[in-house]
Amino acid sequence: MSTRRLTVAQALIAFLSRQYTERDGNRRRLIDATWGIFGHGNVAGIGQALVQAGPEMPYFQGRSEQAMVHAAVGFARQSNRLATHAVTTSIGPGATNLVTGAALATINRLPVLLLPGDIFATHPADPVLQQLEVPHAGDISVNDALRPVSKYFDRVSRPEALVPAALAAMRVLTDPAETGAVTLALPQDVQAEAYDWPEEFFAERVWRVRRQGPDPYELADAAEAVRAARRPLLVAGGGVHHSAAEDALAALATATGIPVASTQAGKGSLRHDHPADVGGIGHTGTAGADELARTADLVIGVGTRWSDFSTASATLFAHPSVRFLNINITGFDAHKLAAAPLVADARTALEDLTTALTGHRVDAAYAAEYTQDKERWEHRVDAAFDTAEDLVRPTQPQVLGLLDALVTDEDIVINAAGSLPGDLHKLWRARSRDQYHVEYGYSCMGYEIPAAIGVLLADPGRPVWALVGDGTYLMNPTEIVTAVQERLPLKLVILQNHGYASIGGLSESVGAERFGTAYRYREADTIGSPTYTGDPLPVDLAANAASLGMRVIRAKTIRDLREALAVARESDVPTCVYAETETADTVSGAPPAQAWWDVPVAETATRPSAVTAREEYDRRAAARRRHL
Repeated sequence: MSTRRLTVAQALIAFLSRQYTERDGNRRRLIDATWGIFGHGNVAGIGQALVQAGPEMPYFQGRSEQAMVHAAVGFARQSNRLATHAVTTSIGPGATNLVTGAALATINRLPVLLLPGDIFATHPADPVLQQLEVPHAGDISVNDALRPVSKYFDRVSRPEALVPAALAAMRVLTDPAETGAVTLALPQDVQAEAYDWPEEFFAERVWRVRRQGPDPYELADAAEAVRAARRPLLVAGGGVHHSAAEDALAALATATGIPVASTQAGKGSLRHDHPADVGGIGHTGTAGADELARTADLVIGVGTRWSDFSTASATLFAHPSVRFLNINITGFDAHKLAAAPLVADARTALEDLTTALTGHRVDAAYAAEYTQDKERWEHRVDAAFDTAEDLVRPTQPQVLGLLDALVTDEDIVINAAGSLPGDLHKLWRARSRDQYHVEYGYSCMGYEIPAAIGVLLADPGRPVWALVGDGTYLMNPTEIVTAVQERLPLKLVILQNHGYASIGGLSESVGAERFGTAYRYREADTIGSPTYTGDPLPVDLAANAASLGMRVIRAKTIRDLREALAVARESDVPTCVYAETETADTVSGAPPAQAWWDVPVAETATRPSAVTAREEYDRRAAARRRHL
C-alpha cells in the first residue's frame, strides 16, 4: 500500500480539498475555502499547511473569529448547504470566540467546519499559555465549550485518529437531517506531527446529499388529511429553500389553492405576488396569515422547526379541532405539535403529495377570503412605504420601501437582529427564492456584514445588501476590512436610531420602561445615575465605516436616501449608506404585531407600568395551548 508522509495539518488540508457533494446529478466542492486567524495554536500547523497547499485550498483572512464563522454560514446558506468553508483559530480566546458562530450554524441547520487549535496532547508543560486547568480532569480544554453547539465534535489526539474523525465530519456536514457546526479540535503538537498516510485517504470522495422519499403509508395519511380539511394552511420553513423545493411548493399551491404562509427562514419560498402567498406568520407575520392560522383546521408545516415566533408562543392555532401535518427531513421536527409526520425531503414530499392530491382544490370561498386579506395587507404595506413627503428623515419602513422600489430579482437583502427582522417579515416583497436572507434562528447581532461577504463569495456579481441598526453595527463591524481587502462590492445600510430600538420597545411593553436600551448620556453628569436619558452620544458610525475603508454616502432626507441607495447599488466597491431614521408614527410605521410573543413579566412589582404589563401578560398567556 502506497503512503504519503505529511503532517496532520497538511494531510487534513489535502483531504478537505478533495471532498465533493452531489445532489440531483450536480457535483461541487464541499470545503470551498478556509478562513483563518493565526496564533501559537495553529500557525505552525494549519497555517503552514495552507501555505504549502497554495491554490489547492483558497484562504481568506478574517478579523474576528465569530465573524469568520458567520461568513462561512452565509456562504453555506447561499450554496443550499452543498458547500461551506472551514474556519481555523488558535487555542484560547480564538477558539472560544467560535462558540456564538457555531451555535448560530447548528440552530439554523447550516454546515460549517471548525478547526480550532488545542493544547498539547503530550502535555510537555502544564499549564501552557491559554490552557484552562481543571483539577478533576486532565483532558478538558476550552474547546469543550464547543461540544453543546456542535453536531459533531472530536479531538484528534493522535495522527491516525484523523482518518475516522475527518470522515465522520464530512458525513455530518453533508447529512441534510444532521448538519450544523462540526468541530475537529487539533492539539498544536499533533498538527505538526508527521505520519505515513495511505494514499486512499486523499482520493476524491463524493458525498451524495440524499432526497429521502416519503413512506407510502405516511403519504397516504397526509393526502387524506388534506382532502378532509376545509381550511388548510401551509407554513413554509427554511427546509423549503435548503431542499430547493420552491417550484414544487408553487406547483402544489397552484394546483390546490392552499394558502402559503412563511416563517422567517422560509420567506421567499413563494414569490410575493403568487396568488397563494399570504406573507409571514406568527408574531412578526401579516394580519391575513395570522387570521388564517387562527381558523385553520389543518396546518401543514414544510421544513420548519416551529419556533415560538412562528406559533406565537403556542397561542396562534386556535381552531378547537386543529391538526398538524409536518413534512420534514428530520423525525425530530416532523413529530412536533403532535403532528402526523411525513419524514422526507421537502421537494420529493411536495411533488408526491401534489400527485396524490390530483383533482383536489380548496373551496372557492376560502380562496376568495385569503385573496381579499392579501390585498388589504398590500395596502398597509404601501402606506408604510409611502415616501411622498421626501424632505424629511425616513422611518425604518420607508427605508425598506425605497429599497423595495429599487431592487430586482437578483438583489439579496441580509439582516438578523433588532427591529428590522419584524419589519422585513411583515413588509418585504420577496422577488426570488434567495432574496430574503434573514437569520432569525439565533438572531445574532453582528451577523449581517460577514454573512454578506460569504454570500458575495458564493454568488459573485449579485447586489448584496447588509441592513444594520447602530446597535448591531457596533457589535461587529470589523469584517468591513475584509470586504475592502477582497474588493467585494458590499452594500451596507446603517440605520442610526441611537440604541437598541427593538428591545427598547419590548422593554416598554413588559414594564421595564426602556431601561438600558438607549445610546445616550446619563441624565445627570454623575456615574451611577439610574437612566440614560440625556443627549444622544456623539458617535459617528459613518466616519467609522469610512476609516475602515468603505465609500460612505450620508443621507439626511428621504430624497437623499433614494439617491444614495441608487448610487450604492451601482457601486463596484464596498459602499455604506448612512441614514438617521425618524421614530415611526401611525401613518408611516410598520403595522404592529399581529400575534403574541411570550416574554415573562414580573409577577410582583411596585411600578405601575410593570403591574399593567403583568395584567396584559396573564390575559395573553391564558390562551397558550398544548397541541396533543
